[in-house]
Amino acid sequence: MRVKLSMFEFDLPPELVALYPKTYRDESRLMVVHRDTGKIEHKMFKDLVDYVDENDTLLFNNTKVFPARLFGHKEKTDSVIEVFMLRELNNDTRLWDVLVDPARKIRVGNKLFFNSKVDDDVLVAEVVDNTTSRGRSIRFNFEGSDEEFQALIRKLGNTPLPKYINRPAEALDIERYQTIYAKETGAVAAPTAGLHFSEELLKELEVNGVGLGEVTLHVGLGTFRNIEVEDLSKHKMDAEYFKIEQPAVDVANKARKAGGKIVAVGTTTVRTIESAVSAENLLTTKEGWTNVFIYPKFKFRIADAMITNFHLPKSSLLIMACAFGGRDLIMDAYDEAVKEGYRFYSYGDAMLIL
Repeated sequence: MRVKLSMFEFDLPPELVALYPKTYRDESRLMVVHRDTGKIEHKMFKDLVDYVDENDTLLFNNTKVFPARLFGHKEKTDSVIEVFMLRELNNDTRLWDVLVDPARKIRVGNKLFFNSKVDDDVLVAEVVDNTTSRGRSIRFNFEGSDEEFQALIRKLGNTPLPKYINRPAEALDIERYQTIYAKETGAVAAPTAGLHFSEELLKELEVNGVGLGEVTLHVGLGTFRNIEVEDLSKHKMDAEYFKIEQPAVDVANKARKAGGKIVAVGTTTVRTIESAVSAENLLTTKEGWTNVFIYPKFKFRIADAMITNFHLPKSSLLIMACAFGGRDLIMDAYDEAVKEGYRFYSYGDAMLIL
């Protein structure tokens, strides 16, 4: 039987889309879904400590969001141009893959200017290639060090809030659209399941003997790209860079060998760890690019439990949650989430699938 995109549709009232985060990270709601019994519980996120013990390990995605959205103008015009930085293609020449809006005005050879609002800093880029209808390759004219370039992007750029958060980025988003354990710069979207963790909650988990490990996957816009085929076997994910180092392998495999569970914090962590599996179904060190698309019928070999937010209808993220928890159970849980007024998307509430 084919797995069809239309199987993952549901009605979501627009007022349930969270435009702002909760005041305290760990006071969002937590729906706990039990795969073995079908039971659904309604908790607070800080209650996560009641569902993990000293033999368990939580794995986090420690990617760090950079201010990927730039606003500038084309030479000889005052019209505002939005440039969304996707990934660096060549570090030596500052060549980047970007999306531009409005795309019809941006052609090969155009120069783009980005000005600071607080001082005289200006960054200039030249369009060198058309990649898609909105995609361009641009080369930044900057001769300083990587650290200096990143510092300038932090000054000129804006927090890349998803479009469905229908408001301009604000000062609070610099901190809150970032996990507290973010370290490895490279993501253009936050691994949102991790946004619920506070310093206090992490400390409590550590005191309770729960293993904590970190992997890296730099989240790209491909994770959120609309799926345009009805037959999911024909969908292709964009590749995203990931890295798993020995400390994460050690703490995860320790849990597995002790009979504990490996809890993946977020869909990006699931994609990462399921891309680095040994013949013995243990986690291995690995670095590279993954385009694995997880949909029902996928065989999970590392993740025993998953924490995730509530996602868009017909999105790859919802489809992955259904692959992990079972399509009927997760879609029933989503119906209940709507009835109970759970908050959806990046700044919304969370689900723990056991």
